[in-house]
Amino acid sequence: MFKKSVVVACMVGALAATAYANPKVGGAAMFEDKNIVQNAMNSKDHTTLVAAVKAAGLVETLQGDGPFTVFAPTNAAFDALPADAVANLMKPESKAQLAKVLTCHVVAAKALAADVNRMIADDGGMHKVKTVGGCELTAKIDGDKVMLTDENGSTAMVTIADVKQSNGVIHVIDKVLLPKM
Repeated sequence: MFKKSVVVACMVGALAATAYANPKVGGAAMFEDKNIVQNAMNSKDHTTLVAAVKAAGLVETLQGDGPFTVFAPTNAAFDALPADAVANLMKPESKAQLAKVLTCHVVAAKALAADVNRMIADDGGMHKVKTVGGCELTAKIDGDKVMLTDENGSTAMVTIADVKQSNGVIHVIDKVLLPKM
């Protein structure tokens, strides 16, 4: 009887570990069988990003098949922008500009951290990343963290990597990356 209960407990533990293999983001579980938008909507750290995706009309795109890699800025990253920047970008007349900013955080491929690290190493320490918004980011490793630099020289750090989605992967970042001004 003891052996059977130990085996069952181990099986349940293994299933739980599999079900929660993704890191939590914004205090919420992230599920591999949900798409980027569905998971982002559950993160309390990404309410500004979700509102911006809606305002830019990108919900349907980011719910599509992908695959996508999204470098997802937190609410704190948006808060660090100059005063009124987010409010101005959310205005209907700024929809195209907002879409450009957001798509500069999206790559049309699924790139897990190991893939990014390999590309950086293969390119001698820095790797150019083309985004769907036409921006070029530069990825490099600083210590044990991946850093992304936008075309303006602003650098964001990946704070949570490899949040797997049904249509790609999210890497949480601590700054908003901007297109060339």
